Amino acid sequence: MKYLLIALLFLLSACSIKNYEITTPKILTLKTQKIKFSDIAYLRHTDDSIELELFIAGHVFKRIHINHLICIDDEGCMRKSSFNTEYLNAAYPETLLQNVLLGRKIYNGEAVLKKPDGFKQNIQTKELSIEYVVNSHQIYFKDKKNHILIKIKELK
Repeated sequence: MKYLLIALLFLLSACSIKNYEITTPKILTLKTQKIKFSDIAYLRHTDDSIELELFIAGHVFKRIHINHLICIDDEGCMRKSSFNTEYLNAAYPETLLQNVLLGRKIYNGEAVLKKPDGFKQNIQTKELSIEYVVNSHQIYFKDKKNHILIKIKELK
């Protein structure tokens, strides 16, 4: 019983309230088979955790917390690989979503082309056709084979 309680506390702490160092409003477009969203979002993060708060017409629509698990308010917590399988693509690395949200290189910097104000990556496999562009104005991730789009623009 003691171990069950410890395990339960550990799992619940994955979705606990964090004090985020950086909070920025964004215009987010997220299109997958399961999620279709395009509106204002708040991106809050520290070095090891992220909270994405999605708004529709000024009201919170969904909160997604990312640290060692990915937690969605109304759906609970799951491993990153499970999230990729359910919402994105099972072939993606576990850290893909958080790297895209933070504008970091994906796939260990594979096929990276540096630009004056950012970088571009094109990842092509039999399962994926990814165009990923990061610059000072936006983050753009598109997987043509899997019909996934993540676009993040600065709110002016």
